[in-house]
Amino acid sequence: MKKALVLAAAAALLTPAAAMAERSGEELYNTKCSVCHASGVAGAPLFGDAEAWAPRAEKGMDALLATAKSGLNAMPPMGTCVDCSDSEMTAAIQYMLDAAK
Repeated sequence: MKKALVLAAAAALLTPAAAMAERSGEELYNTKCSVCHASGVAGAPLFGDAEAWAPRAEKGMDALLATAKSGLNAMPPMGTCVDCSDSEMTAAIQYMLDAAK
């Protein structure tokens, strides 16, 4: 009985993590990144602004991810997505880069 309860508790704790699907770059942009990038808050490069994103794109994805994770100027570490994985952050950055082509 005790073993069954332990297994049931473990399964219940793991279910939310397993059920949480990775979010798309577009979804993250719309729910997290657009807070600043839609209006240019504190100098954030505007969504779709090719001129603003070009020098950032030249740095490469690894550098952009590192900057997003550590923050820059008024952008806090992880932007407004403290629960994003590296792959989700990369997808959001790529979504913004693609929109600026």
